[in-house]
Amino acid sequence: MQLTKFSDFALRVLMYVHAAGDRRVTIEEMAASYQISRAHLMKVVNTLTRTGYLTAVRGRSGGLKLARPADEIRLGAVIRDTEPDFALVECFATGSQCVITGCCRLPRVLNKALSAFLDTLDEHTLESIALKPRDFRRVLDPESHVLS
Repeated sequence: MQLTKFSDFALRVLMYVHAAGDRRVTIEEMAASYQISRAHLMKVVNTLTRTGYLTAVRGRSGGLKLARPADEIRLGAVIRDTEPDFALVECFATGSQCVITGCCRLPRVLNKALSAFLDTLDEHTLESIALKPRDFRRVLDPESHVLS
């Protein structure tokens, strides 16, 4: 199983916003730091705001902050809110054409594996994976002082 880029970017956005502390960050700042399309990040931020992970303030001194403490943001919840589906195989999706769907035992095994995957993510919070501003400065553009 591979997460979509959307979910990957959502986790990165949350980590970046958390590392900024009380300072509001902008989509432009994150797009430049991560070298990701601003338009794509806008969609990610919109979802994270709509689902209650971020608070967005418009205007000149606007930007993004976490909507709740990082230790209350479960990674499993973020993935459930950002992944479009968990159809690991054809028979999980609507309109399956698989001819052995009625007697196949594979879906039960895959559902158990998917549950274990999500349960593991539920054990971790944004706080548990958070990076410090110095970590970002070290791996992102060393000339930039975006998270100062």
